[in-house]
Amino acid sequence: MSKAVGSVQGKVVAITGGARGIGFSTAQRLIADGARVAIGDIDEARLKEAVGELDITTYKHLDVTDPDSFEGFLDHVENELGPIDVLVNNAGIMPIGSLHAEEDRVSRRMIEINVLGVIYGTKLALRRMVPRRSGHIINIASLAGESYVPGAATYCASKHAVKGFTESTRREYRDSGVHLSQVQPFFTNTELVAGTSGTKGLRNVEPEDVAAAVAALIVKPRPVARVSKVAGVLAVSQAFLPRAVTERLTRAMGTEETFTSAVDRSAREAYEERVRTN
Repeated sequence: MSKAVGSVQGKVVAITGGARGIGFSTAQRLIADGARVAIGDIDEARLKEAVGELDITTYKHLDVTDPDSFEGFLDHVENELGPIDVLVNNAGIMPIGSLHAEEDRVSRRMIEINVLGVIYGTKLALRRMVPRRSGHIINIASLAGESYVPGAATYCASKHAVKGFTESTRREYRDSGVHLSQVQPFFTNTELVAGTSGTKGLRNVEPEDVAAAVAALIVKPRPVARVSKVAGVLAVSQAFLPRAVTERLTRAMGTEETFTSAVDRSAREAYEERVRTN
């Protein structure tokens, strides 16, 4: 199958954390657009369900915190489908709550998955893509990487790290033939925001919105896609406004309670248990 320039058609795309949420929706969208998609995920039971729903045959158990597991996933994809054109580093977790109550093992797990997983995947993909001067790495960051979120301090730190890492790497490899991009979604209606009420005046985005942004980046690479544009403008504007103004604004929008006092803990129980232990 040909790989048209400026098209998703025929491209080999590997997606981490592809069994649920944004990763699953991205796989659905890219398959519909004609890509040859493979997914990896740490949850083997859900992974097998997902590949049946997606009607694909290339998949593998993947622990993004283990470079050997990650390399094995990429090897498997290339053995089955050919050289990877696009890697979507999507896997991530978001336990929330007061920082002083956050167990050290949970903090470590968040950094290992959200940051080291992206770093490992990017390095492994670059080693394959740079020699052939072709490829695209898309890292799913977050507008939390442009913001400051009470109740999600470690998650927020991890996404600031992904933002800085991706942009630094993009500049380093800008003449290599390999594109690097990041997608920064606002609160997205997946399990990550279960039990939260969102932000006053802004709608949560859908995973399909993020998937559409990924598809658009593959067609026309650029450094950053913020989803939604309105939320992106508000997040970025914080860097240019006095601190007192931004803090009054976030209080008025309820952002400072979204992941602290306004959480329905029972609605998050299943998600929190899974991401803290799996």
